[in-house]
Amino acid sequence: MGPILFLVVLGIFLLFSSFKVLSEWERAVILRFGRSMGIRGPGIIILIPMVERMYRIDTRTIAMDVPPQDVITRDNVTLKVNAVIYFRVVGPEDAVTKVEDYYFATGQLSQTGLRSVLGQFTLDDLLSNRDRINHTLQANLDKSTEPWGVKITSVEVKQIDLPKEMQRAMAREAEAERERRAKIISAEGELMRSEKLAQAADRLANSPTAIQLAYLQAMGEIQKEGKNTIIFPLPIDFLAGFINNKPKQ
Repeated sequence: MGPILFLVVLGIFLLFSSFKVLSEWERAVILRFGRSMGIRGPGIIILIPMVERMYRIDTRTIAMDVPPQDVITRDNVTLKVNAVIYFRVVGPEDAVTKVEDYYFATGQLSQTGLRSVLGQFTLDDLLSNRDRINHTLQANLDKSTEPWGVKITSVEVKQIDLPKEMQRAMAREAEAERERRAKIISAEGELMRSEKLAQAADRLANSPTAIQLAYLQAMGEIQKEGKNTIIFPLPIDFLAGFINNKPKQ
């Protein structure tokens, strides 16, 4: 009875171990005597004991943080850049049979790709054209990981660490740019002011009544300020008669 009982227990164990349950996001790559037999799942699958072996593959999107990398830009500026990549397995069979460890391989490829791609851009491009750089990184990585059954869905450059000297230089450059803009705006304002004053002078010169109204308005503004001395401006033409009628000696 001993050997028979052992065989019965072994048979029950092998029977239950041949049933596997896969979640909705999991796929199973089946190897039979070392040869790939395709993909199964999700749900309940049955394996032939001692003959078939299963590799579970997660097909959900994976977020991988790329550690900071030393990058030398095209204009010879050294900086540290880190990024995050989003990818998922679209070919589970290729992810098992074409690469030893697709997760590790994708991470290493992301690090080298980050250094090589960013080295093709200048510092100004890295700071201003972030979307174009992300798209270039995604296209290059996706082309390399496609044989592994891995799809790169997105790449985002997270942070760019500039040297202290470069930060100070950029701060001085930004301050000089702001001063330049302020001077240009002030000069444009003076130009517009002079044009308006010239137009007002021409208008007043052609209308003596307008000159009198301007005098009265100026007097009213002086009185509002609460001063005791009031200056009455007189036209030059008014005094010309007195100057021309000097008594003869």
